[in-house]
Amino acid sequence: MTSVDQAPSSSIAQPGYWWYQARSDLLRTVLAPHLGPDARLLDVGSADGPSVAWMEELCRCRVALDVDLDALAPGDVCGSALQLPFTDEAFDVVAAFDVVEHCDPESTAMSELARVLAPGGRMLLAVPAYQWAWTRFDVDAGHYRRYTRRRLVSAATTAGLDVRRATYIFSGTFPLFVAERLARRLRPAREEPDTRLPEVSPWLEKLLMVLCRWDQRVLASRDLPFGSSVVLVAVKPG
Repeated sequence: MTSVDQAPSSSIAQPGYWWYQARSDLLRTVLAPHLGPDARLLDVGSADGPSVAWMEELCRCRVALDVDLDALAPGDVCGSALQLPFTDEAFDVVAAFDVVEHCDPESTAMSELARVLAPGGRMLLAVPAYQWAWTRFDVDAGHYRRYTRRRLVSAATTAGLDVRRATYIFSGTFPLFVAERLARRLRPAREEPDTRLPEVSPWLEKLLMVLCRWDQRVLASRDLPFGSSVVLVAVKPG
């Protein structure tokens, strides 16, 4: 979804990684109420298949789009969020998870996502949190920015959308996220790109998943005040 080349998605190389499993559960908890079997869904950035397969269970009419040919199945569409190959108001739901941070200019991507959304339709977004957490990993992954909840809400409202919910996720694992980001900054500089995900032991993976299940219980009824990702639901005015 970028205006420049980027490293291949880690979700393709490591689809069983704990973070993708946890994010699938967290996204479903927050976003499932905004999907329906008759909704026309555009899934932008479908390389993150491990985190979005649950949407296929809830929406019979799903179109997947990505710039990465390796991420696409037969019938999917190759294209960019900066210039979507669809007519205006073609979809009832537009989902873009870990996409907007790859797009520059941001305003063009948000305008395109809103353009193809029908009046009354829902936009579902997820992005990485906090610019202070920026490391070489973000550069190698092709990110242009990280977000606060306030910044993502501002981007959505500037695109003409009404925000219905905006929350952080991955609060339970947040201390470990901070430690991992600090450790990346202390590593010796590398010349070659490095988008490898942190290795975790089986016992640590089990702990991380338990902490994420705590997030799920809270998110079922209220928002979280901090976390390593931001999730947003917005509606296009009718």
